[in-house]
Amino acid sequence: MFAPHDAADGALARIRLPGGVISAPGLRAVADCADELGDGHVHLTSRGNLQLRGLSRSGALAARLAAAGLLPSQTHERVRNVLASPLSGIAAGDPPFGTVTAVRGAAEVPKGGSWDVRGLAAALDRGLCARPVLADLPGRFLFALDDGRGDVAAEDPDLCWTAPGSLLVAGVDTGLRVAVDDAVAVLLDAAEAFLALRAGEGGTAWRAAELVDGPARIAAALGARALPASCPESHLQDASRLEGGLHDTPSAAIPGPVVRADGGVALVVAPLLGELTTAQVRLLADAAHPESGPAAVVTPWRTIVLPDPLLPADHLTRAGLVVEPGPAADLSACAGRPGCAKALADVRADARAALGILPAGRVHVSGCARRCGAPRTAHVDAVALAGGGYLVDGVPRTGLGG
Repeated sequence: MFAPHDAADGALARIRLPGGVISAPGLRAVADCADELGDGHVHLTSRGNLQLRGLSRSGALAARLAAAGLLPSQTHERVRNVLASPLSGIAAGDPPFGTVTAVRGAAEVPKGGSWDVRGLAAALDRGLCARPVLADLPGRFLFALDDGRGDVAAEDPDLCWTAPGSLLVAGVDTGLRVAVDDAVAVLLDAAEAFLALRAGEGGTAWRAAELVDGPARIAAALGARALPASCPESHLQDASRLEGGLHDTPSAAIPGPVVRADGGVALVVAPLLGELTTAQVRLLADAAHPESGPAAVVTPWRTIVLPDPLLPADHLTRAGLVVEPGPAADLSACAGRPGCAKALADVRADARAALGILPAGRVHVSGCARRCGAPRTAHVDAVALAGGGYLVDGVPRTGLGG
């Protein structure tokens, strides 16, 4: 059921975007909801979704999102958590485009090393909503479809199909090989297997990793839906190649231009601290080409891919968006005060003020020891202290810059 959560600044609601995909009309509808029902801002989340804050608990938001096609299922809304490689089929050197043919067993890796998984996230979402039992999945349960570059597979999904045909459970290669045409069905069957195993263990597990021997037992439950890999020594080995992340993946969606396979240029942009004004949201909608698919793809790294932008990068820069790598792109923070009652500081204001003097590399600023929204990749860890100042990588400091 779609239900906003209470926060110190009012209710907050997540708008789930399977695969991160959203249309220009969808962006405009979200901006209107933020202006008229929320606090006038749209936040990006670490699962490639959007979030609105400062809401009242009326049914107006759900009705408007449903009318915009952003709430296809009231019963399954909280379990529609689906990541997909955001640059799949966009970045040059990532063939094949169009029909993908994988084989059971030892699949042949296509020239270029990556597959096009566009469309699979939408198919997985439709299949998920069509299975009533899957409405019982925990809200933290996460699906992923990785095109072979290892980007979303590194984001701690519970179930992941990764090209050319591996099934991962809780980051572990099960040793099963699944054809791309069967990927959606196998992921959904694996989710049902998780629920059955979860019930057998008392129904308290939130994630696949919390099940006893979860990867092996889920793989065994799939039976003939997937076949063992031809190399038995790969069975249930840790997928250590997936331990990288955003900056360790050459084709990750970090701010800047991306050369497309057709010779054009896509653009990855980021709002400072993952927070968009509604004017910026509408600008992103205006930047979308009306005939080239989705207006935008929201990534789990709080960036946004514009596959075929109509506006130049400098136009977006003037609107306050980040369009190149650097300190502004590397900075993230939790909600902090006043949005979170547990926060010990207004971390967003502090982070903005310290932007020019922060340490190099990824920096995440947290209002308390829970460290909400912290990236999975290596980063400078700054946590607000009760008496003022911050604990920066374990060292107390009077401020973020020193």
